[in-house]
Amino acid sequence: MRLRHKPGAKDFLEKHPEFVTLNPTDWKGKWGKRFGNTHPIHLEIGTGKGRFIVEMAKTYPEINFIGIELQTSVVISVLEKQLEEKLPNLQILQLDAANLKEFFEVNEVARIYLNFSDPWPKNRHEKRRLTYRTFLESYSSVMDNSGELILKTDNQNLFEYSLVSFSEFGMTLKEVWLNLHESSFEGNIMTEYEEKFSKKGNRIYRVIATFNN
Repeated sequence: MRLRHKPGAKDFLEKHPEFVTLNPTDWKGKWGKRFGNTHPIHLEIGTGKGRFIVEMAKTYPEINFIGIELQTSVVISVLEKQLEEKLPNLQILQLDAANLKEFFEVNEVARIYLNFSDPWPKNRHEKRRLTYRTFLESYSSVMDNSGELILKTDNQNLFEYSLVSFSEFGMTLKEVWLNLHESSFEGNIMTEYEEKFSKKGNRIYRVIATFNN
């Protein structure tokens, strides 16, 4: 049974308001107060089971991380990892990334990560892709002037689509990796999917793009 259908899942999240922000609109423009510091804020949209954002928060204590996920089952997986670590620089939100400006103020976010997002390969589902222009508009609305969007995927079609989408949106491609694991890139923190796909021999793509706000 998927946890999002499990009785008591909502109560489990509500029992840990120190890590799961249940009223994110109340913190719009005040996330620094929520974390108790003025460190940069990085978002991961679509957290998977939480390995990436938890490891990032452990590795970079000088950065505030917020994991954003829509599915309750996935949010619970991230929360379970956070309960083991109790990282002061990690918060978890259950919400739709298409509406970021409802929860964050202009210039409040320094970086957004999209890791192994659903490629939605059918043309009729294009608007669901997290690199479709309406999502880019949402990201741009909260990003600071030097803000970066970092995409990692093993799906070549999504990667190529995203590069075009970024360019058409007027973004700048800062760095592009066509085979991340065969490059000289250091400090890569893998997601669960990344480890799984790379072991199968899949090429991992990565790009850093800026919005030029």
